[in-house]
Amino acid sequence: MTDDAAYQRALDYLYSFVDYSLTRNFRFTAEEFDLGRMRALLERIGNPQAKYPVLHVAGTKGKGSTAAMIAQSLQASGLRTGFYTSPHLQEYTERIQVDRESISKDDLVALVEELKPAISAIERLTTFEITTALGFLYFARKGCDAAVIEVGLGGRLDATNVVDPLVSVITSLSMDHMSVLGDTLEKIAAEKAGIIKPGRPLVLAPQREEARRVVLAIAKERDAAVTEVGRDVRFEPVSHALSGQTFRYWTGKGGKSIFQTYSIPLLGLHQVQNAATAVAALNTAKLAGLAVTEEGIAAGLAQVIWPCRFELLQTNPTLVIDSAHNRDSALRLAQSLNDYFADCPVILLFGASEDKDITGMFDELLPRIHTVIASQSIHPRAMDAGKLAELARKAGRAAEAVVPIEAALDRALVLAESTGAIVLVAGSLFVAAAVRAAWQDRVMELAQQGAVGLIEERGKG
Repeated sequence: MTDDAAYQRALDYLYSFVDYSLTRNFRFTAEEFDLGRMRALLERIGNPQAKYPVLHVAGTKGKGSTAAMIAQSLQASGLRTGFYTSPHLQEYTERIQVDRESISKDDLVALVEELKPAISAIERLTTFEITTALGFLYFARKGCDAAVIEVGLGGRLDATNVVDPLVSVITSLSMDHMSVLGDTLEKIAAEKAGIIKPGRPLVLAPQREEARRVVLAIAKERDAAVTEVGRDVRFEPVSHALSGQTFRYWTGKGGKSIFQTYSIPLLGLHQVQNAATAVAALNTAKLAGLAVTEEGIAAGLAQVIWPCRFELLQTNPTLVIDSAHNRDSALRLAQSLNDYFADCPVILLFGASEDKDITGMFDELLPRIHTVIASQSIHPRAMDAGKLAELARKAGRAAEAVVPIEAALDRALVLAESTGAIVLVAGSLFVAAAVRAAWQDRVMELAQQGAVGLIEERGKG
């Protein structure tokens, strides 16, 4: 049985170190993000990251979805697969998975205790660095045949960038974390391209030209062969519905092209691009010697689960949650709204961090929005709900501030029932996760009430 007190003590220990994800303002510099610390820690525990092939995934948008599709397809190909991702939605253990099963609380506690002597020997370690080492060690202990490692932030100085990957993957790049990674797309691309390793193949999702030039130049310097999605391999959507979508994928290089058609449950045209990037990465890994099968790719894509990405939770009233948190992702979200709910009024439940381009997100989303319900998560960087509501009103939309998030969800659903609108959640992964948890609590409560009512009715009979 899990000792919840021991688990909480382990989390308290991890959070006792510097956690830059909870810091309002910091600089992404080699002085603060020193890979030497990470290498020293891994050396003390036997360099577990070198015991299995790694697919390393960076990007601004789509890296989590792409990584999840790669991991699911490796598993469906019969490979025991580690998956490291961040942040978590509800439980810290979600960050470290084997065959899409989170590490148990007991195993996390045991690994934290085991690593404490090594951790204490190295100064200025961060929460993310320690968690990354825990994941690497866990995958080795579990005998993983491969691991999919999602970059936390940036790439060049990210704690995960100590791996020597079988394949590197860079998904869509856009303006985000500008105060940390740089104030131009070229600077951001240079940071993300830091994961490219000498002689290791790179799969590159479609990019704006200024980002593409930077990445290709760095790949050339490092003699890394590049497969460009949309150029070397191509894709096109075939069909979409609320139950999922299909797309066609083929090589764009010389010779006879072989077309494959795949299905994914994830919604939105951008997910087709992410899926095509995942397929290209899997095929590149196969060429490098990993035992990936075509059947595994198809099954993995069809089975993947990745919550809070244009996820339909219910109908009547319709509730959709999304993790869009910059202008580019808000544009894609608006496009998805038009694809799936073109004629429906929309109530936006919105919360965001203070360092985000809120004006840019509103510029993309508010033309499709009837009313804004502004709220905020408990994250230290969350922007005040009242300030968000005022920004929405200045942009010409009816808006009100409602906290906590549970109350905001109730208010949005009540408005939706009276107006025939759908409820859309966006602005932050933390807000999306909190709404998802609140919705799950509502469903469980209603189920329990239904069970009680059924028992009472049977009693009367």
